Amino acid sequence: MSDTGNDTDKPLPPDELGPRLMEVFDLVGPLYRRVQRKVEQGEAVEGLSVGVRAVLDLLHKHGPMTVPQMGRAQAISRQFVQRMVNDAAARGLVESTPNPAHQRSSLIRLTDRGRAAITAAVAREHAVLREVGGDLTDADLRSCVRVLAQMLTLFDTVDVN
Repeated sequence: MSDTGNDTDKPLPPDELGPRLMEVFDLVGPLYRRVQRKVEQGEAVEGLSVGVRAVLDLLHKHGPMTVPQMGRAQAISRQFVQRMVNDAAARGLVESTPNPAHQRSSLIRLTDRGRAAITAAVAREHAVLREVGGDLTDADLRSCVRVLAQMLTLFDTVDVN
């Protein structure tokens, strides 16, 4: 093995890639569950369940969307998204508006109250994430996002409904 580090920059052969990606899966599952519990603990602060928070976050980042669009974006069932939208609407966090592109599928958008709720939740979460440490670089994070995006692409065809 060379000391230049060039060997680590070469794509891994499939027989090596599979086991290394399993290391990622082994971390992603527990991380996701712990983050979910942390968000649920914050529910007392913002009053947002994990599902409602996900809906608000999507709308905050992407603007008005339909329920099916949100389901596809989050790889969760349309029915679950609809329940979360109904919960958020009952609390005045989102509202339905006509969709010029599709009469039967309304656009869901944030209300001022919903925007304030997701802004507060994200600010609280950013404060927690600032404590990660580990001398992570922008390159580290770009690589992490690239790996996770490639893994997600592999499972694009999985039916979530």
